[in-house]
Amino acid sequence: MLSNGLPILTTQAPPVERLPRWLKRKVPEGNANHFTARLVEDLRLHTVCEHAKCPNRMECYAQKTATFMILGDVCTRACRFCSVAKGRPAPPDPNEPRRVAAAARRLGLKHVVITCVTRDDLADGGAEHFSRTIRAVRVATGATIEVLPSDFGGGRRPQAARAAVDRLVDLKPEVYNHNAETVPRLYRRVRGPQSDYCWTLEMFRHIRRRNPQIALKSGLMLGLGETTGELLDTLGDLADCGVRLLTLGQYLRPSRAQMPVARYVSPEEFDELGRLAERIGFTRVASGPLVRSSYHARDMAEQP
Repeated sequence: MLSNGLPILTTQAPPVERLPRWLKRKVPEGNANHFTARLVEDLRLHTVCEHAKCPNRMECYAQKTATFMILGDVCTRACRFCSVAKGRPAPPDPNEPRRVAAAARRLGLKHVVITCVTRDDLADGGAEHFSRTIRAVRVATGATIEVLPSDFGGGRRPQAARAAVDRLVDLKPEVYNHNAETVPRLYRRVRGPQSDYCWTLEMFRHIRRRNPQIALKSGLMLGLGETTGELLDTLGDLADCGVRLLTLGQYLRPSRAQMPVARYVSPEEFDELGRLAERIGFTRVASGPLVRSSYHARDMAEQP
């Protein structure tokens, strides 16, 4: 049992399909969400909001914000939780950084979150393109930057991955985010055979050594079959690596092509896990069924 008597997360629960009441959301009223969606479409950009079928996308669009997904809309990985298209991507679009910057300026963003598909087909994993996007956004907006890149293939080519990470770190983004997603026992089942939990931890340690001023952030999805003990051990690993910003949210199956939900975690359990995370050492924690890694990202980045 958790400290307040809530049940321990279990690996034995059968897959479930029916959404509990706390995961049902109303569509926001007004035209701001249409403005954001149309702007993204007009500039031929991709957002993780759409491609990952985020349950908060209409709320974020209504607030004129979005998480930009660069390097195309086709991923070279086949993670079992993700609905982004898999296959052979096209070469990076050299004009994409300029269009991302234009969108951020027109939306009036003060904090810009940039993520990407995984590009194992590129020698640098897309780091140069990512760097060009950061520079373009800074010139156009002066906004703070949160990067949410791939692991750059660090499990198979650590030297090249470190060089790719360094290219982003040396641009001094205010927040470097990389989602652990799940516990070590489920890592390759959820994220695929090319993923490496040890590299995730080493990447955070490397960033902290290179620039300790950058805030490190990570997130996990719950309800994949993890136990509470495994989850707390994972949080301890991340905290030991210097991660201080944390998001915990419910895994939601985007379609029947992805792995099923093992369990829906109640809001009360999320609250308790958030409190436990703070005791472990995280200074800013967002924990709730609908929390996602870039949800209210500006608020989390600006908290004292």
